[in-house]
Amino acid sequence: MSTSRILLVALLASGSLLSLGACDREQVPVGMQAEDEAPTNPNIVAIPAAVRSNLGISFVEVERRRIERTLRVPGRFEYLPTAHREYRTMLPGRIELLVEQFDRVEAGTPLYRIDSPAWRDHQEKMTEAMASVERLRTRLDSYGPLRDAHRAHEAQLDRIIEIRTERVEYLESLAEAGGGRRPDLIAARDSLATAEAELAEVLEKEASLEADEAEARAGLSAAQSRVQFLLDTASAILSVPVEELTADDNGHPIWRGINSIEVLADAPGVVESIDLTSGAWATQESPVISVVRPERLRFRASGLQSDLGVLRDGLPARIVPPTPTATGRSVALTETMEGTLSVGLSGDPLERTVDLYVVPDELLAWAKAGVSAHLEIVTDPASRESLAIPLSAVQRDGLTPVIFRRNPSNPNEVIRTEADLGRDDGRWIALASGVGVGDEIVLDGAFQLMLATSGTIQKGGHFHADGTYHAEDH
Repeated sequence: MSTSRILLVALLASGSLLSLGACDREQVPVGMQAEDEAPTNPNIVAIPAAVRSNLGISFVEVERRRIERTLRVPGRFEYLPTAHREYRTMLPGRIELLVEQFDRVEAGTPLYRIDSPAWRDHQEKMTEAMASVERLRTRLDSYGPLRDAHRAHEAQLDRIIEIRTERVEYLESLAEAGGGRRPDLIAARDSLATAEAELAEVLEKEASLEADEAEARAGLSAAQSRVQFLLDTASAILSVPVEELTADDNGHPIWRGINSIEVLADAPGVVESIDLTSGAWATQESPVISVVRPERLRFRASGLQSDLGVLRDGLPARIVPPTPTATGRSVALTETMEGTLSVGLSGDPLERTVDLYVVPDELLAWAKAGVSAHLEIVTDPASRESLAIPLSAVQRDGLTPVIFRRNPSNPNEVIRTEADLGRDDGRWIALASGVGVGDEIVLDGAFQLMLATSGTIQKGGHFHADGTYHAEDH
């Protein structure tokens, strides 16, 4: 047995070192004999379930990929500009928090309250403005009866003037005929002049009344506008429609009974940060809570400016996890996300890079802001596809590239095969022959299999259930 095999046996043994008699077939339990039987083909290695578990063996399927036309660039996930929503104080006041950091909230969830003296000042302004409107309405309502009284007085004076004018004309005709009394004519004329003066005064008062009414109407319009502006401001402060604020509540509008301002979430999300503590006094426009929507993510990568000749908007792209594995705690190699490429509007002249953006069609669980990954861009969607496997599935036995293909007729066996390799893109490599679409190739554990089968394997070999390998030399 070679030195490398002895070292592998020592590393993979689940307990202490095996004794020389550990391979005695007469001591193997009956239930394990079928798994420990060496295959007849020297290139076939038995890997029963226990061995796969101990060695952490995983498989990846052969798939068609455009190796020669795939560009891979590093990047990271980040939030879309619309993912964040910041809540600030619209008025100064004392803050009472109603949520905790990382709480998930829905639209309408109360976030915090503000006890603000400025809000009560605003309520006072609205009260005064509405009272002014009522006073002006009452004043305008009184102009109708006043106008009617003036018109009645004017009509009465017109009749008096008409009567007195007839008397003056009668007395003047008597005087011209040499009859009548001079004092009576003078008294009649004086009485007519007095009535005409009263009529002029009534007409003047009526004109003044009309001016006062017009002024009152203008004042009412201004007061109503001020009330509307104050209500709009209150609606913006409270995030409540004006119709709800002015609804009747036991004879009073609802806004009058609001003692503190309760800020509600405008959209669903997760509380990302809290900038103030409960009981703190906040000034106007102080940041209080930031809510983020975790599902609004995009992938931002840095491409080389030298690749701008093949990069363009609309190219198909794939976001792949950074670790080429399928076992352990890392993200599986097959958990990828598809999307469409958008080339950034500017580049970095010092780094000589350009920003590339992809919004995934569907987010997977491992996609989180700040997580790094790689972006695979197919620069020519019409190019020829090749059969490909991950580059990490290919092992080197000296100068010979080796892969281990799962036996299609026995899932508990793998076939050591010399790989007929083509071009690679740094992560995937093309296979010119020996495999087909859907064939399973060992990914994790391929290195251990290569060590165990390194050199001549004409005598064949087998794995024990504890993960150790022995050649058929005993």
